[in-house]
Amino acid sequence: MLDKKLQALFEPTVIGLGYELIGVERLSRGRQGAIVRLYLDVENEEGITLDDCSQVSYHISGILDVEDPIAGDYVLEVSSPGLDRPLYTLAHFERFIGHKINVKLSYPLEESNRRTFNNAMLRGVEDDTVIINLDGEEFVLPFNAIDKARLVPVVLKDK
Repeated sequence: MLDKKLQALFEPTVIGLGYELIGVERLSRGRQGAIVRLYLDVENEEGITLDDCSQVSYHISGILDVEDPIAGDYVLEVSSPGLDRPLYTLAHFERFIGHKINVKLSYPLEESNRRTFNNAMLRGVEDDTVIINLDGEEFVLPFNAIDKARLVPVVLKDK
C-alpha cells in the first residue's frame, strides 16, 4: 500500500532529479525488517534505466540516513513501474482510462459482494470513485476502498 509519509519525504528530491515518483510502498518482511520500494517514471523514450534507479537510490539512501523514518532494518528498492504499473492516485486512474486493470478492494462492494476485479476496463473517474466495466457490468468503486490496483500488461501478437 502507498506510504504517504515516505512519498512526501522523497518526492521533492526525486522531482529535483528530473523524475516522477509514482509511489512508495513499505512492505513488512517480519523479523527481517521491511522493504521500501519506490516506483519512478520519466518522460523520455528510454524510460527508467538502471543508472536512473542507481542515482535515485543514492539520494534516497542519504535522506533515510539523515531523517531515519523507518524503525529497524529495511531494504531499499528503486525501479520503474513496469508493464503492470501500480495505480495509487485518482490522477493515475484518469491517465489510464480505456486500459484494462486489476483491482482489489479492502472490503467487498455491498451490491455485488465482490472484492476482486480482474481484467476490468477502466471507464472513468468521478469525484472520489473509479468506474470500471467487467463482463458488460459497470461497477463504481469508492477510491478509498481500493487496496491495490495495477494495469494489465498489453500483449502484442506477431503478424
